[in-house]
Amino acid sequence: MPKVVLITGCSSGIGLRIAVMLAKDEKKRYHVIATMRDLKRKDKLVEAAGDAYGNTLTLQTLDVCSDESVKHCISSVKDRHIDVLINNAGIGLVGPLESISIDEMKNVFETNFFGVVRMIKEVMPDMKRRRGGHIIIVSSTGLVRTLWGHGLPAAGVVFNDVYAASKFAMEGFCESLAVQLLKFNVTVSMIEPGPVHTEFEAKMVEDVSRKEFPGTDPETVQYFKNVYLPSSVDIFETLGQTPDDIARCTKKVIEASRPRFRNLTNPLYTPIVALKYADETGGLSVRTFYHVLFNLGSGSLRPRMGQAVQKLCVCVCVCSV
Repeated sequence: MPKVVLITGCSSGIGLRIAVMLAKDEKKRYHVIATMRDLKRKDKLVEAAGDAYGNTLTLQTLDVCSDESVKHCISSVKDRHIDVLINNAGIGLVGPLESISIDEMKNVFETNFFGVVRMIKEVMPDMKRRRGGHIIIVSSTGLVRTLWGHGLPAAGVVFNDVYAASKFAMEGFCESLAVQLLKFNVTVSMIEPGPVHTEFEAKMVEDVSRKEFPGTDPETVQYFKNVYLPSSVDIFETLGQTPDDIARCTKKVIEASRPRFRNLTNPLYTPIVALKYADETGGLSVRTFYHVLFNLGSGSLRPRMGQAVQKLCVCVCVCSV
């Protein structure tokens, strides 16, 4: 029998590519339930799925921010039997903190944290009862949600304070839950991409660059718009992966005999992760990121930000050993 895989956030990007890749598995090992908030946005997924649509791939409406929607979606699955839950839906929030309202912050947590919790709470009792299942969390995606990467292990990132906080929350939640669920043969895995090229990349930069940031001092706004945003684009172009890269990694995790808890998809970002563990005081990573942003990130060096991030982090990690 094929495994039943339910995926959130499938209208575009990573979610779409994971759904299509699993649905087109040559051995037909998966039945994919691809979900999205609005089925009016299904056309790209249906086109990409081709003959798999209606066979190994079906669609469901799902809003992870709604208790009722989550319950209805899971209950619509035959016998509520879901072998693999892939939490992919998420949103980002970037900008100077002074200009971000509390309601905007709550909205990020509602999707990135509580949305995942809702899904897990709904499938977990059935998985525990069957003593089997796999819960996967893909870091939220979008354009400039983090300068260094979308889902590197809980890393604070300048101008992404609230987004980073939502990921720290998810990281702690999953680490705690993974221990408990091992008792019931249920596995928890985190897929942690770096920058990922999506179709919304250019549009999001354009939209953010046009925004006003009330309550923020002119110096911070100038740096955000004229240094941070262009540097972020360079990071994505230099070090970014494609949604297919992330889909392949996710499929590999699903098919592993002993899936890993944490799965970084981009080896170029290993030095950045190492920074967090090379110095127990935390000063090394703070100073390194400050140097990259406020020294290498301005003036004539800015166009080489992608290369600078990689080289600088490798150098610092080696020197700290």
